[in-house]
Amino acid sequence: MRSKIVAGNWKMNKSLEEAKALTSEIMAMVADEVKGDTKIVLCTPFPYLLSTKNQLGTNSRIEVGAQNCSEHDSGAYTGETSASMIKSIGIPYVIIGHSERRQYFGEDGKLLAKKVDKVLASELTPIFCCGEPLEIREAGTHEALVKKQVEESLFHLTAKAVQKVVIAYEPVWAIGTGKTATSQQAQDMHAVIRTYLAERYGKEVAENISILYGGSVKPDNAREIFSCPDVDGGLVGGASLKSRDFVDIIKGA
Repeated sequence: MRSKIVAGNWKMNKSLEEAKALTSEIMAMVADEVKGDTKIVLCTPFPYLLSTKNQLGTNSRIEVGAQNCSEHDSGAYTGETSASMIKSIGIPYVIIGHSERRQYFGEDGKLLAKKVDKVLASELTPIFCCGEPLEIREAGTHEALVKKQVEESLFHLTAKAVQKVVIAYEPVWAIGTGKTATSQQAQDMHAVIRTYLAERYGKEVAENISILYGGSVKPDNAREIFSCPDVDGGLVGGASLKSRDFVDIIKGA
């Protein structure tokens, strides 16, 4: 049975004190307002991972995630952080292959396959991102591109391993562009991904994999998008930096 998950990607934002305040607000609102069993993940900047985890304490509703990791275990890689280091401080989730990592840092499918392997080897949960930019969507080749991204980085995994991956579909063309994907567009692409997983691993395996939507999720569209049969929650960017908006999005899951 796949999980409902709402993850907030804080990207490179907030000072430590601001991060503590935001976490405190989210904790209080979740305790007061959020019912059900939706998993909540705060993907903070690296310097705040441990302080956020400690601040959450024994809170069972909210967990912490990193925004990236190295494809290496250890060594002379100045500025990098390995999956095993993230594991050592008790952080259970790692975002892999976010569109900004692909665009600004040139991360490709082969590299991301290595990162997925390192995350799984450390017994952490990768949130693997895939999605198309505007020019690919307009050219009508978006399904082929997303299938390629999934195949290149995940299809080397066994059926048992792939079920430990969370996938996040990001229509890059709908992030910060003023364009908005409809709930039907979201459902269509999630269905494409799940069908492709089923072709490779079988329907039962595909049905056990959570696929999140990551395209400018907001309080006013979350419930409609999350109600789609193949959408299992969201990877939330800018709205996760505002406690009221983020919790309202969680309530839509």
